[in-house]
Amino acid sequence: MVDFATLSAFLAAATAIVLLPGPGQALVLARGASGGRRAGVITTLGLNTGTLVHAVAAAAGLSALLVTSASAFTAVKIVGAIYLVWLGITTWRSGDPAESAAVQRVPAGRMYLSALATGVLNPKVAVFFLAFLPQFVHPENGWVFGQFLVLGGLLAALSVLWDCVLSVTAGALSRRLATNAKFVRWRQRVTATVLVGLGIRLALTERGTP
Repeated sequence: MVDFATLSAFLAAATAIVLLPGPGQALVLARGASGGRRAGVITTLGLNTGTLVHAVAAAAGLSALLVTSASAFTAVKIVGAIYLVWLGITTWRSGDPAESAAVQRVPAGRMYLSALATGVLNPKVAVFFLAFLPQFVHPENGWVFGQFLVLGGLLAALSVLWDCVLSVTAGALSRRLATNAKFVRWRQRVTATVLVGLGIRLALTERGTP
């Protein structure tokens, strides 16, 4: 379905993209520092399930609609931005830092769905997929839809692997400093600031910028 030369070129390009710092990594690091390794890993799983959703959308042509329709792009962008800002405000106002251990007890399903929504409601990912994946999809190799899924799945897998490394690192640092009230308050506010910043960044995203 995907020839070796194309696959090799894609893996090289995808690895470079995954290693570049971005808003997804910022969110994973913030969640990992705030809630430990578990929170970081669940966050990256949710975000990259969103990556797969965008891969399917690109294959089905929905991403093209999102990119070419200003109203559709704006609607998804605004919903996603409001959601991220709301998460940030909620995190900032979540209470006394001494209660931050409650983050560890947040149900995995809720944490996963929150990250999934963040990933899906980012139209810039749709723009990226529409610009990036077609370069490695060749109709002559057969089943174009399947090629999109394979490439999208590989990109998501690479991202999960790297983000898990970041999650473990952030979680280890968080555990060492968990008894420091000032650090707990600081990480809570950093997490909130990252979420609000990502929301503002998404709100300012231009439709023509991949």
